[in-house]
Amino acid sequence: MPKVVILMGSRSDLPVAEKGISILKKFGVDYELYVASAQRTPKRVEEIVMNSDADIFIAMSGVSAALPGAVASLTTRPVIGVPVSGVLNLDSLLAVIQMPPGIPVAAVGLDRGDNAALLAVEILSVGKPEFREKMAEYRKEMEKNIIADSKAVWSNV
Repeated sequence: MPKVVILMGSRSDLPVAEKGISILKKFGVDYELYVASAQRTPKRVEEIVMNSDADIFIAMSGVSAALPGAVASLTTRPVIGVPVSGVLNLDSLLAVIQMPPGIPVAAVGLDRGDNAALLAVEILSVGKPEFREKMAEYRKEMEKNIIADSKAVWSNV
């Protein structure tokens, strides 16, 4: 069964992680969740990554946002970085997207744990056609919701 490991730099990142967890549950993707800091617990980060059988890692952290790069330096499996800030923090964003050549990290928007999980599902769909089907259904549901919102707004104007 495909698996995603979510690493948070601190417990305060949990609300962002929960967005992703709800998506992974919706798609039936197994996951594990850890708190591990690139600076304060680097050996723990290494232990988690090196001993994991995950297909994909989602790493989220704020301020310096070093965790996604630290994870990517330890594995050749896909790493999705989520800069966490609550407000536009250019340092966090740049730390995730400005990786050196040879150590890529896929990046999603600030606090977008949900998009990180959706990207993980899309990556997993390369080898699992059932995820492509579920993603198509998910997008149709989003479309229905937007159309319903439009009708609700129009009827209230």
